[in-house]
Amino acid sequence: MDFPPYLATMPMHAITEIHGEPGLLERFRLEIRAFDPDARARLTAALDLAAELHRDDRRVREPYLNHLLRVAIRMMHHYQVRDVDVIVAGLLHDAVEDHPAELAGLAEDHRVEPTGRSGDHPTGPAGDGPSAGPEVAAGDRTAAALAVLAARFGPRVARLVAAVTNPAYDPGRDRHAQYREHVAASLDREPWARVIKVSDFTDNGVGVIHAVGPKVFSLAAKYRPLVPVLRELVARSDTPLTPAVKAHIFSQLDLAEERFSGILDHPVST
Repeated sequence: MDFPPYLATMPMHAITEIHGEPGLLERFRLEIRAFDPDARARLTAALDLAAELHRDDRRVREPYLNHLLRVAIRMMHHYQVRDVDVIVAGLLHDAVEDHPAELAGLAEDHRVEPTGRSGDHPTGPAGDGPSAGPEVAAGDRTAAALAVLAARFGPRVARLVAAVTNPAYDPGRDRHAQYREHVAASLDREPWARVIKVSDFTDNGVGVIHAVGPKVFSLAAKYRPLVPVLRELVARSDTPLTPAVKAHIFSQLDLAEERFSGILDHPVST
């Protein structure tokens, strides 16, 4: 497939709409040219693993891999991240939460199906969520999956992925409130995980207008209260980003808030 010479400067959602997954994969290849051969090999291995784990997942109208590619590309291009562990963790940031059994090699032994999640996370190819069946304890699956990541990519990658992996929620409490509490607590301890999370949030929050149907409102309600939490975390002196990058992120958070307001505060009359 032929791509325009300006692919490296195109907005990522424009690449998604015009060129789809092949365009994002080519943009990823362009971005990793700045790294040495060993780093490119690690990044490519992480991409291959993410593609395998999420091969049947969809995210609204697109393959789920598109989201993971945009998260990684955004960190490299807009945030100027050159820490390979962080980019690897960005590519795999949903692997443990969405596919712990497959990642840990437990699925064949225990016939554990992927755990489907609401909101912006993937379902199977038919969009029907997980199948019923025997399950390994969630904590055991998560620990085993993280151990595999540590063995393949190093303990720091596993720690960063763990920081952005949601725990099992108390069914008796509001899920959105628990989500915000988890984000604030886990990112307080991991400055580099903040970088991964804000790229993930930007793709979900600023990109909320690319969702369709009732999901638009549910996602806006989920993410809007997270804006001030992320703003405070990014502003901290130990967040490892330059002032210019932080200013860019703040502008993206402003845009996300503007879009959330348009969705939630000014509903269209029917």
